Amino acid sequence: MNAVTTQESNALVSMGFGSLQSFEFMQRTARMFTESTMVPTAYRAVIQKGYGQNISYEQNPAALSNCVIALNMSLRMNADPLMIMQNLHIIEGRPSWSSQYIIASINSCGRYAPLRFEVTHGQEIDATYTTYEWDNKQKKAVTTKTKVRNDTCIAWTVEKSVALPKFTADDIKLHGSIYRCCKASGVPLLESTMVTMEMAVNEGWYGKNGSKWQTMSDLMLQYRSAAFFGRIYAPELLMGLPSTDEVRDIIDVEPQADGSYAMPAAPVAPVAPASPVSKSETAAAAKAADSVQDVETKQTEAKPEPKADPAPQPTAATKADKATGELPAGVVITANQVKYLQTKIKALELPETAVAAMLARIGSATLEALTLEQFDTVKSELLALGA
Repeated sequence: MNAVTTQESNALVSMGFGSLQSFEFMQRTARMFTESTMVPTAYRAVIQKGYGQNISYEQNPAALSNCVIALNMSLRMNADPLMIMQNLHIIEGRPSWSSQYIIASINSCGRYAPLRFEVTHGQEIDATYTTYEWDNKQKKAVTTKTKVRNDTCIAWTVEKSVALPKFTADDIKLHGSIYRCCKASGVPLLESTMVTMEMAVNEGWYGKNGSKWQTMSDLMLQYRSAAFFGRIYAPELLMGLPSTDEVRDIIDVEPQADGSYAMPAAPVAPVAPASPVSKSETAAAAKAADSVQDVETKQTEAKPEPKADPAPQPTAATKADKATGELPAGVVITANQVKYLQTKIKALELPETAVAAMLARIGSATLEALTLEQFDTVKSELLALGA
């Protein structure tokens, strides 16, 4: 009995709903997150309201349950729990992913090339939207008429197995963009539904209080088109199901005699029996081996000390292709480019959390580790923010 008890107490317990120990472990982990100030308010046990002298604190009875559900989702999706909590927003009781997380999931799933966006600037249109204000404890509707530039955006990419043609500068100048060059060349594109500013007004996104559609329309168009793309082409990435790459990485194991599991041994090719060798052939082979060994010994003694390899010199691969204007993949940006981004970030007064989220979305840890393609992505986002 003691041996069995010791073995059970030393067993590895994982979080889940399958056993009492697993469920208790999940609750203890969830309680730790409820006490953190790094998670959104939906997961905190105590919520702070107001500012300055009007600060008040309220208990959040749903915090523990929300954290348990987020932990369960992180287990099913094989993702970090804190990342899930910071990107899973609860709006009117319905959980929804942030647009940054959707883009990061699509770009890192390995099934598609990185998402691209085709933004087109349109003509001004008349827009009417309704907001609500409180007057003497009564809610009143306020109708506003304005003019909005009817910009449009499409999120698009290709499957990983499809290689984009190398378009020349003349091709891009003729058609206007790489997206239109691909359409003219018949490349099989995966496209989202077109998102327009007129749609934003009609759906009520534009007129909400504090709406970013009024101040950062280009960025919001890209976020919304990426969300549409994810719901159409990659819903399994947003519902906790494994990707094809994860399924393919699963290996078969076999039970062993001691109760453990191990990979099956690789089959060994049968060795053909050696043919009989005469005494004269054996003596000749031995003499030849001695001669070869003497020659190798002399070469080793006469061989000079190896010199250290010179530092790799920059090649033409570190520069953009002059014919196509596209940047090679995998090349890290220079110190001047890092300084350029730091200057833009400082001008926008972006907090470190916003910069870290932007880098995490494109798959980079720091500005210094950006590739040339990632540099263009960060640069375009900073320019869209007004830098």
